[in-house]
Amino acid sequence: MSKAGRLVVLVSGSGTNLQALLDASADPSYGARVVAVGADREGIEGLVRATKAGVPTFVEKLGDYPTRADWDRAIAAKIASYEPDLVVSAGFMKILGAPTLDAFPVLNTHPALLPSFPGAHGVRDALAHGVKVTGCTVMLADEGIDTGPIVAQEAVPVLPDDDEETLHERIKTVERRLLVEIVGRMAREGWTASGRHVRIGNQSEGEST
Repeated sequence: MSKAGRLVVLVSGSGTNLQALLDASADPSYGARVVAVGADREGIEGLVRATKAGVPTFVEKLGDYPTRADWDRAIAAKIASYEPDLVVSAGFMKILGAPTLDAFPVLNTHPALLPSFPGAHGVRDALAHGVKVTGCTVMLADEGIDTGPIVAQEAVPVLPDDDEETLHERIKTVERRLLVEIVGRMAREGWTASGRHVRIGNQSEGEST
């Protein structure tokens, strides 16, 4: 059974999910702490949040490397230097390659109830489809786009007057809470993965989170 006490969090923007994790990990009873924050670009609010919290940061820009494979190896090596138990992709806008995915469990979120509406426009696609309920998913990342094993999900109703912005804001509120809850439970209770099935602690298969 794996633990998730040491976290490396990857960001590309404002870092609101990162902030939620930083706030939660300030309590020792949470069980996990952010040991480093990485980014694929400089000058973003997520790095500012990490610096204010006294957390080391690093930046690995894709354009600094001759090939994507070189970048994949570089960011994996940088992550490894902090010896994480879990990597959290918190609004990180790059797909991680095999050097990272093969070395560490990577937790990701998506603003829809996978396997429905994967990809960059999950909220827009759900609205266009006319669903009455959507939500958010916490998953283990794999080499695909939003195709990894599902760890937890929570539903969010679609209101009659919702547009993409209002619906996404309500989903993000749930997403932050669910991510913090799941990371903490993985750290405190341990977790196992077998194929597409992920269990936290003594959670029974099929038990909702």
